[in-house]
Amino acid sequence: MNDLSNASSVQSHCYSCKPIPSQVLYVLVSLFFTGLAVSLFILIAVHNAFFFVSLLSLSALVAAFLIWNAVNWRRSRALFYYLRSFPDSDLRLARHGQFVKITGIVSCGNISLESSYEKATRCIYTSTLLYEYRGLGSNAEMPCFRWRLAFCERFSTDFYITDSKSGIRAMVKAGSGSRVIPLIIESRLVATTRKCRLLSSHFRKWLADRNISGQARLLCLEEGYMKEGSSIAVMGMLHKDNDVVMIIQPPELLSTGCLWRKLLLPVDIDGVILGVPEMVGPMANPPSSMY
Repeated sequence: MNDLSNASSVQSHCYSCKPIPSQVLYVLVSLFFTGLAVSLFILIAVHNAFFFVSLLSLSALVAAFLIWNAVNWRRSRALFYYLRSFPDSDLRLARHGQFVKITGIVSCGNISLESSYEKATRCIYTSTLLYEYRGLGSNAEMPCFRWRLAFCERFSTDFYITDSKSGIRAMVKAGSGSRVIPLIIESRLVATTRKCRLLSSHFRKWLADRNISGQARLLCLEEGYMKEGSSIAVMGMLHKDNDVVMIIQPPELLSTGCLWRKLLLPVDIDGVILGVPEMVGPMANPPSSMY
């Protein structure tokens, strides 16, 4: 079993623009202030506002481009687009060491998982996230900088996938020691509001089992999982050893490349990607009732 909880917590608390190197930001800021000084001098000395207006317009476009990439990086949009655009591979024709995308039905290996809250069994991937409202405003529906990840449980394990093209069964190494990139959106299962902060007995027990305070406050619990029998897409490096076929993490960093149609910069791929084919967004388990 592979514990991905710590990696998830680190990413959720990281607000840096990862696809944009910090050196590039420093250069852009320096160029902006240099251009601003020059354009203001021309504006005052020559009374020509063309350079000043041009600088502001160009700066606004660059800032919008950087913010767009930062927001989409946090939502893994570049990986979603890359997964959808990458063609399905055929295990009969794919070579050893080739980066492949396999779509098919999954089945559990020696170890299966159970989701933390809904207790869904025979899973190959589970994720449970608890958010706590820490905003200063009165509107809890505004997600930006108001919800803090208070607790995270995220696990994956080795499993099998049957290639829909060739019918060949391959093992996906997503267990202990493997780097995994799950493209899944968790469904909201529990959400307290300002008018109703009562917690169900099941939720209170879930909190108590994890030594989390059950006092009345704004909480949001989300959970997602991939069950045995689901159709998913897996991207990774193909490893063939006689009759054994495996999908493993790439030995080195790969890149999605620039996605110009979406105005997205390259994003590194450093693990096995788990996603859902033919979907605009990531996978989500069926929503349950609020408590």
